[in-house]
Amino acid sequence: MKFFQTQLGNGLTLIGEQRESAVSAAIGFFVKTGARDETAELAGVSHFLEHMMFKGTGKRSALDITYELGAMGAQANAFTSEESTVYYAAILPEYFTQALELLSDMLRPALDENEFLLEQKVILEEIALYQDRPAHVLFETAMREFFGPHPAGNSVLGSTESVAGLTPAQMRSYFECRYSAANIVLAAAGNFNWQEFADLAEKYCGSWQGLPAARDCRVHQPEERSKIVTKKDMQQAHLCFIGPGPSAQEDMRYPAEVLSCILGDSSGSRVYWELIDKGLADSAGVDGEDLDQTGLIYGHVSSHPETIDEAGEILLGIMKTPRDFTDQALHRAITKLATRVVLQGESSMRRLMAIGLDWLYREEYLPLDAELRRIKAVTRDEIYSMLSLYSFSPTATVKLIP
Repeated sequence: MKFFQTQLGNGLTLIGEQRESAVSAAIGFFVKTGARDETAELAGVSHFLEHMMFKGTGKRSALDITYELGAMGAQANAFTSEESTVYYAAILPEYFTQALELLSDMLRPALDENEFLLEQKVILEEIALYQDRPAHVLFETAMREFFGPHPAGNSVLGSTESVAGLTPAQMRSYFECRYSAANIVLAAAGNFNWQEFADLAEKYCGSWQGLPAARDCRVHQPEERSKIVTKKDMQQAHLCFIGPGPSAQEDMRYPAEVLSCILGDSSGSRVYWELIDKGLADSAGVDGEDLDQTGLIYGHVSSHPETIDEAGEILLGIMKTPRDFTDQALHRAITKLATRVVLQGESSMRRLMAIGLDWLYREEYLPLDAELRRIKAVTRDEIYSMLSLYSFSPTATVKLIP
């Protein structure tokens, strides 16, 4: 594998991991903008804007975009998170130029007012749909409780009120500010020609404006918070505990990931044996999320309302005793994570996501073998050192009950 990196005159960063033995290629625009970059008035605009990228450009209609992606057989889509918006396509190598031109055109949307109003209704329906999903309500509420006024806790979907109040002018202003070339990484992975990629990027994207786009990365000071939410027509009860964890910029994210696997992986973890295997919970786990200059560790459990408190006490006990694990459990967790990394590395699309997000957060390239070595190097002592900074004890608790 070969890695390449350069930057256009307008600040657009190009990166590529070339693997000549691959039989596919993947292309993606990684925009450093998401829910945490929105004001309360604009809540949900990043996700709404993602939808509008598929609704037509200056030279293509929404139908044209759909037809061309289908004609290429592209596996294409987009997603919005708290911190990034990503547009991607996986194609056969012979369609590389065509896919890059199409994605580049989509990143300069028409933002037609009629399409805006139609899609606004779709988004409002999506918000209503997600409000019927207990897991979404639980985690979104828990994020708000944990982060409080910190923007990292902003909702990706926004609210019915905020989305209904958005105007095309507000969206265009947000787009011009956040979709600056200097705030975007264009990545490629798999079987492609780097020089051709760079030349095409200059051709299709070189005229984009490149003004800087700032992000609020204030330090988060977690406070003890607890909340009970009730919801009709639920048969199960749910609990979520959240505490501080390593950020995407900290090397401590590796021991935190291994420890999360030991404590709360979907199989063979402490949570599995003490809750799932014993029938006390339908689902449960411990995991982490490393974000831009901040991070979190969370535990969740779902069970019958009559057993949710007992299950919650067990989960909380596991999170508060994170040092209680055997060397065998450590080895098993490392093996699991290493296997997942290797299997994902065989996919051009998965490698695209890995290198794109790595660069967006840390401006670094981590080859697959280096990632593998780093996971395998995690020791008990390193986990203990991480726990001296991030104890895995939650500061926020949210219970969702019928």
